[in-house]
Amino acid sequence: MIDFIWNLSSFIIALGILITVHEYGHYWVARRNKVKVERFSIGFGKAIWRKTDKHGTEFVIALIPLGGYVKMLDERVDEIAPEDKDKTFNCKTVYQRIAIIAAGPLANFIFAIFAFYLMFLLGMPSVKPIVGEVTPQSIAAKANVANNSEIVEIAGQKIRDWQDVNLALVANIGEPQLIVKARNQGSVSAVSYQFDTSTWEFSPEKVSAIESIGLMPFRPKVHNEIVVIAKESPAERAGLKVGDKPLSVNGVAVNNNWTNFSEKIKHFPNQEVAIEVERSGNVVNLIAIPDRIERNGKVIGYLGLASKSDPYPKEYQFELSYGPLEAFSQSLDKTWQLITLSFKMIGKLLTGDVSVKNLSGPISIAQGAGDHAGYGLVYFLGFLALISINLGIINLLPVPVLDGGHLVYYVIELFTGRPVPEKIQEIGFKFGTLALLGLMSIALFNDLSRL
Repeated sequence: MIDFIWNLSSFIIALGILITVHEYGHYWVARRNKVKVERFSIGFGKAIWRKTDKHGTEFVIALIPLGGYVKMLDERVDEIAPEDKDKTFNCKTVYQRIAIIAAGPLANFIFAIFAFYLMFLLGMPSVKPIVGEVTPQSIAAKANVANNSEIVEIAGQKIRDWQDVNLALVANIGEPQLIVKARNQGSVSAVSYQFDTSTWEFSPEKVSAIESIGLMPFRPKVHNEIVVIAKESPAERAGLKVGDKPLSVNGVAVNNNWTNFSEKIKHFPNQEVAIEVERSGNVVNLIAIPDRIERNGKVIGYLGLASKSDPYPKEYQFELSYGPLEAFSQSLDKTWQLITLSFKMIGKLLTGDVSVKNLSGPISIAQGAGDHAGYGLVYFLGFLALISINLGIINLLPVPVLDGGHLVYYVIELFTGRPVPEKIQEIGFKFGTLALLGLMSIALFNDLSRL
């Protein structure tokens, strides 16, 4: 319940910020072009707060925080006094209307640059993309990538950390091959590896792009010893204690290997298991009933404990931060990278290279907001930037009910010299609403199936 409240609160804060930014873009440019704005609303439905400024604009915060709008004076829908005609949206030139509509998505992109700038300025703890292991028979294994090598470039894109690796791989889904450059331990120069990705199958709801291609990030050595037991967990109820060393599960030895122990426990959700541990030189036999949880689309057994592991090597850690000027340059690059990646993903959805199962809805966004807010400010800023870019791009899609659909109509008007007939616009808006509802339904269904 606490997680639900935290995720919901983080989601409302994130969405509130991004919607305000988007709508303020429309509002600011409309006011610069002397269009009268009647209402600036964050959310839909019943107003829970409202205030009217000296220009007659009513600012509203509404009950349902899943969107917003800026209502401008328009003689097509309002009765207009003759003296107010020059303040209407529809009486402005087509260039002014294009500027007003495009300002919303543009504001989202500007905000993403600002959020990334703050993130790079504050600095974010990160780790070098060192390959711990290569999965046998995987794409990476067939390319002969060496263990303990550091990935420095993918498809011409410079790589700094594992997030860069993930984004670069996702951007190249559907490509028949991929050139990956990695620097072997002790070497200064990088070696080029050719990945045959023609048969690459990637299911993001099950595994990351990194692991699906066969790369396992370096992890410190894990010892077969319990160091943490969650309160009121199955492990605590079974009588397991900090310092215990698992020996066997249901009579099958784990060979002093924590991974073996963990994998065996996963096979027994809501079932009794006999666990043998070494405690202070003695052998102790216990009975535990692991909880049933779902992780990465699979139902597994969960005890609620953690093992002892070596510290992460300091030479593999670094602070991803820049000075004021370089931080701005990096924020521009990062924003542009994510914009192009998003458009690529839309194209791959249309061609079938990426499944509609990859679409995420409000539940996934809420979970992401809660997770990133829990990690700290810099991570939440990165999340806000990413969602802001996605919000801007979604609104630029040529669907009549979105900003992109309006822009299509105005571009047609620009070339033909006359507005698109209102009847055609009405049909377009109905079609756009159905298309948008269809996409939202798919995204929501994906969210629920992941739960």
